[in-house]
Amino acid sequence: MTQSIRWLQDEIATRMLQKLDIVKLEPKDILLIPDFTGVHSSFLTKRFPGIRFHSAPEGELSGFNLFKLRAARFWNSRMKSASMVSLNDYKKTGHLKLPSNSVDLVVSILLIQDLADPKHFLQECRRVLKEGGLLSFSYLGPDTAKELRSEHLAQQLPIQNLASPWDMHDMGDALLSERFSDPVMDMEFLGLDYDSDKVLLSDARALNLICSDYQNSIPATHLPQKLTLEVIYGHAWALGKNLAKVQDDVAYIDLNQIGRKTRNDSA
Repeated sequence: MTQSIRWLQDEIATRMLQKLDIVKLEPKDILLIPDFTGVHSSFLTKRFPGIRFHSAPEGELSGFNLFKLRAARFWNSRMKSASMVSLNDYKKTGHLKLPSNSVDLVVSILLIQDLADPKHFLQECRRVLKEGGLLSFSYLGPDTAKELRSEHLAQQLPIQNLASPWDMHDMGDALLSERFSDPVMDMEFLGLDYDSDKVLLSDARALNLICSDYQNSIPATHLPQKLTLEVIYGHAWALGKNLAKVQDDVAYIDLNQIGRKTRNDSA
């Protein structure tokens, strides 16, 4: 996303992270994906003192902005070593360059709608989460920007669909199928009002609702003065990571998971 909607990232991050107030969790290592220079890190350091950040900066961050983000994360981690994960590398390889069972909390803000395979993202999150860890996320749902989908606008603007138009029920089912526990889903609509066609088009481009190479020229027809965002929130726990996965209604149990009774064991 671009600087034009940084305020939106901060607003969604604030609403999303406030939901953690009711969660009983004391994380030491947190993965932020994507990470941006906004309010979420200061919120997390106040909520969870002494945490260590593992961050995947937005793809557009480079040079001095990336240096500032690295320095801020190091400072916010109370001078502990904080690692950087490449978001671009993940999108290319499908792999988060973190060890398995290495973080207590994954926080993902407005990313999933841009991923071609959200299920694989859930698998990677579960892999890097420790037993008892939490995945917390927000993303744009399929009813986002329905104002742009009229037939006459589609003929003049390079409208594109979200890469992953999942509703909250799709996500809930996917979390359960990837063996996350106790998923909690929530949704709200946010209305953005505009006085300028140029600003509306800039935001639509930043949200990947129109093609990224579109140059924001104003179409002949009148644009809507409002965009509606469907924002979906959720969290789920990584529990039972050492249990075998059920396949074809049969549970396969590794021999290392079977305890052997000794003579000192009670009958």
